Amino acid sequence: MDRSSEIREFLRTRRARVTPEQAGLAPHGGARRVPGLRREEVAQLAGVSVDYYIRLERGRTQGVSESVLEAVARALHLDDTERAHLFDLAQPTATRTRRKRPLAPQRVHPVLYRTLDSLSVPAVVQGRRTDVLAANRLAHALYADFEARPRRERNFARFVFLDEAARSLYADWNQVAGDCLAMLRLYAGRHPDDPQLTELIGELSLHSDTFRRMWADHDVQAHTSGTKRLHHPLVGDLTLDYVVLAVEGDPEQTLVIYTPEPASPSAEALNILDSWTSTSAATEQPAPAQTPDPAD
Repeated sequence: MDRSSEIREFLRTRRARVTPEQAGLAPHGGARRVPGLRREEVAQLAGVSVDYYIRLERGRTQGVSESVLEAVARALHLDDTERAHLFDLAQPTATRTRRKRPLAPQRVHPVLYRTLDSLSVPAVVQGRRTDVLAANRLAHALYADFEARPRRERNFARFVFLDEAARSLYADWNQVAGDCLAMLRLYAGRHPDDPQLTELIGELSLHSDTFRRMWADHDVQAHTSGTKRLHHPLVGDLTLDYVVLAVEGDPEQTLVIYTPEPASPSAEALNILDSWTSTSAATEQPAPAQTPDPAD
């Protein structure tokens, strides 16, 4: 990913969303040629020269100070996640060079596998690029059997944008797609040189017009909790709250746990799904090998 174009498009889309009135600027007469703020207005709000801000928006960030980035973030009304993304994009080239060594493969700790198996609700361990590193039986039944797929396809972004089953599963597919893409964009700011990320973005852009359009918005978001509404082909409608927990030892692994409201129709539907998958799993287990007859 080209860092200069990422900074340019991120800042351009952010200033397009802030009106002069929101920024506290006096209204000017006449039609405006651009939506949101002009470059010179951002420069005025940030307390820097217009030329300096233009250089920043063009990706020339060598030597830019944290105080300037903070001022730009305030001028553009960036939230904490967007601010962190700006700082990631604007890091000096020397720092980027030090980070270009290959990323080590992610491993799930055995204790985490046992934790997944012990939970009576769906749970997933998610890694870089929205990769699905592990999931318990109920999560596979709820979403998809990721373990049955080739390793490169065990990825939520691929599932959401390229699997038709996802469109019928998620009642709010557009929101889910936007959230998934915003998490991927946030990761891209931290690891622009990740070749697997480049491959993933290329594949999604090639096969999904929706991804291509939404990717151009440059939205970023970090999720810690929320609600998913689903229509499961076996048990019908479910509303599940989720919480995202950091995994100690790997800041880019998270444990995502989905829970229904107690004694709700969703809780009953999840119990039915649990019972059905338990029965299916027991039925599909191979019969124990028989001891050969000595006469054979």
